Amino acid sequence: MLELQNVLYAVTPGTVLRLEHDAVRVETGTEFRARFPLASLAAIVAVGRVSITSNLIGRCAEDGRSVVWLDYRGRFLARVEGRTRGNVLLRRAQHHAADDAERTWRIARQVVLGKLQNARQVLLRAAREASDPADEVALDLRLQRVTDSLTALDAVHDVETIRGIEGESARQYFEAMTLMVRAQRETFFFDGRNRRPPRDRMNALLSFLYALVRSECESALEGVGLDPQVGYLHALRPGRPALALDLMEEFRPTVADRLALTLVNRRQLRAEDFEELPGGAVYLTDEGRRTVLTAYQRRKEESVRHRLLRRSVPLGLVPHVQARIMARHLRGDLPEYLPFVHR
Repeated sequence: MLELQNVLYAVTPGTVLRLEHDAVRVETGTEFRARFPLASLAAIVAVGRVSITSNLIGRCAEDGRSVVWLDYRGRFLARVEGRTRGNVLLRRAQHHAADDAERTWRIARQVVLGKLQNARQVLLRAAREASDPADEVALDLRLQRVTDSLTALDAVHDVETIRGIEGESARQYFEAMTLMVRAQRETFFFDGRNRRPPRDRMNALLSFLYALVRSECESALEGVGLDPQVGYLHALRPGRPALALDLMEEFRPTVADRLALTLVNRRQLRAEDFEELPGGAVYLTDEGRRTVLTAYQRRKEESVRHRLLRRSVPLGLVPHVQARIMARHLRGDLPEYLPFVHR
């Protein structure tokens, strides 16, 4: 039985997190700020100049609770896990599948299928809500191109072509991002995806949210005993969590993109929630990160219908459900990996 637990996000510079009996004690300088029972926490995420004592790190590793560090820009830095969990035979099956060209492209195709179906839902919703007829026409055009990519996937039997379709559909989707911004369009103008560093406010927001989703997917995979480094859509590279990046593809539109658009269109984020550094890099401010993290936690608590389970589950649990589905497929219990599609 999966249970949705909270994630403790520490964002205030100078914060220290300590282990106090069976709880996390939060201090800033010499001031006591809060206390959180460990039993209620699934993970701890430290953003920026935040310290975590070795006792707390060790306890979290022992309990199987992940500890993640992001820099103040929201870029992933590191993650601590305890002992490797799961059956070694499952990881052997995962590695064998990665060496099998047919199994690789089949899994990669399912991952992209889920991503494009969810991207299509975001575009459909934006087209329905568009107030400008020109925006609606432009959104319909991008929607048709993403739909064409979905159709093209049916005839593809190699991973390189699948990656090409995914890349082109992503380009079409991101071309529509500014059209989906209905409020503050000049402030959140989006001229394509850029990162390392992000050069505009929308990219800064997306990069921060993607880092959060990536962390959730890594934890979900570790939780079922899979190796986050060995994936199928994303090429294997040292230090790259390829399977976590695979898994997060289906959650980018559903979790990150929709939340980013909601925060902007409801004016919950404004220009003053971002800062531009010398050289043109743009990042969220401390207050901006707090706003995003609060909304992200609430989004995870929303219930969504899962087509395989045939019942509603909190969105925050879906990465864990999908990790289990991936494990079942790799063990041979399911003929195909079934991605999460949000309706």
